Amino acid sequence: MYIIAIAGKGGVGKTTIAAMLVQYLLDIDKPILAVDADPNTNLNVALGLDYKETIADIREEVKKQTPESFSKSEFFGLRLEQALVEGNGFDLLVMGRPEGPGCYCAVNNILREYLGRIAKNYKFVVIDNEAGMEHLSRRTASDIDLLLLVSDTTMVGIRSAINSLNTAKSAGIKIKEAAVIINKFKTELDKNKLKLIENAGLKIGGYVPFQENIQKNSEEGKSIERRIYTELELDIGLMQNMRLKEKSWKGL
Repeated sequence: MYIIAIAGKGGVGKTTIAAMLVQYLLDIDKPILAVDADPNTNLNVALGLDYKETIADIREEVKKQTPESFSKSEFFGLRLEQALVEGNGFDLLVMGRPEGPGCYCAVNNILREYLGRIAKNYKFVVIDNEAGMEHLSRRTASDIDLLLLVSDTTMVGIRSAINSLNTAKSAGIKIKEAAVIINKFKTELDKNKLKLIENAGLKIGGYVPFQENIQKNSEEGKSIERRIYTELELDIGLMQNMRLKEKSWKGL
């Protein structure tokens, strides 16, 4: 299992990159678990899937009432499996809205346990996070192998991406590797922006050029076409890490 989290400020195209990455990884190995951890749920649209319920719905259900024939843990596990949406070579899990009032510690502990258990059934897990990385900071997601910080070419976008990295580190999340993905790329980044990325201890992991067809699909609420994912140009080192992981699985 190789876990990839995607973060960055709203509007830079995190969800588009997440959908492109799922399609990209299908050519490396499968199955893949896509997790929409942004309350402004859109990953299902980009992947061309519909969903009926979210983890937040189940969490509220478990918090309020559990059938007598089940423990909370057993019931949560059953309902979590029912919430999975099946795609072609990948499944989707939608986290949903933030927690309501009251204590969710016990329920979140159960959620973390079952997310970890389910994730082991997949070769890759791709998590599309909200700007504040709420689910990661609450430790309802596992530690991550690769954090992709998505930014456009603006200084604001780059600073926000770096802030997302600092948020994750402050929460005590273990991050094995992190890189910046420059989305909607039209021109070279100037030296000040490159220096800011370097000073944060980051490297640029890939570029995604601005494409009218992606913009049009997003405006019309259409899924990302499979052929478009080839525009995701990842750093060769990141690709090698993913493919090495694939080889280690196949050697088991």
